[in-house]
Amino acid sequence: MKIAVGWKDYEILKTASGEKLERIGGYTFLRPDPQVIWNTDKKINDDVDAKFLRTENKSGNWKFSKNFQKNLIISRKNIKFHIEPMNFKHICLFPEQAVNWDIMEKLIKDANREIKVLNLFAYTGGASVACALAGAKVTHIDAAKSMIDIAKINAQLNNVSNIRFIQEDCIKFVEREIRRSNKYDAIIMDPPSFGRGPKGETWKIEDNIFNFVKLCNKVLSNNPLFVLINSYTTGLQPTVMENILNSAISGGKAESYEIGLPTKEEGIVLPCGCSAIKTFKG
Repeated sequence: MKIAVGWKDYEILKTASGEKLERIGGYTFLRPDPQVIWNTDKKINDDVDAKFLRTENKSGNWKFSKNFQKNLIISRKNIKFHIEPMNFKHICLFPEQAVNWDIMEKLIKDANREIKVLNLFAYTGGASVACALAGAKVTHIDAAKSMIDIAKINAQLNNVSNIRFIQEDCIKFVEREIRRSNKYDAIIMDPPSFGRGPKGETWKIEDNIFNFVKLCNKVLSNNPLFVLINSYTTGLQPTVMENILNSAISGGKAESYEIGLPTKEEGIVLPCGCSAIKTFKG
């Protein structure tokens, strides 16, 4: 497992009974986490600044203390992030992705050439900003306008101008780039487990991910740098994604790994999904 370290404005304080207690900036957050199926002797205190309350349909709402400021900015190393509690317990940031940001930043800087990055299912742009700050030209694709808007805020916070934001279905965008003969040196993707398109199209990761990676191979340049897949889908093992990269994309060297976050509890690391990356010598 690769563990995301280097955070000063973020830490996990406790985990128990399906929940995690986090410090984000100067506030405490309590929200569900499906990986926390264990319990501990120390009970999590409900007296927090922001608590996510589940409803019957698996969505929910937040309960805030009187002094809570909803729009926060935290930072890690040289990157600033906009934090905003949203539906389905999200905070507009996945701190564990710092593992992948560090890997991609180094690859881009060490390449010593202009790198064009395509970030698919790009969410609020943590990876886009990290790659842009490393010197890459980034095309950021997400179907949700609300996510694009927050990604733009993150770009502004970091004075980044080398990101092109496009609100679009990722499959349709890649198909169009193939027709246009546009190429990218690096591809990032963080596909959802399940989704529906505007015309009722169904995305199911276990059925569609392999063909989508094969499709993306057609927009990979002749001198590629890396292809990275991240997933939070339960049951999709790291080696499965590594096998997909090796089967769908020739050349290069692939590796896969779990990603996780440290906690303040002795002996407890919180697993947070998995990633696979294929790198190329070029």
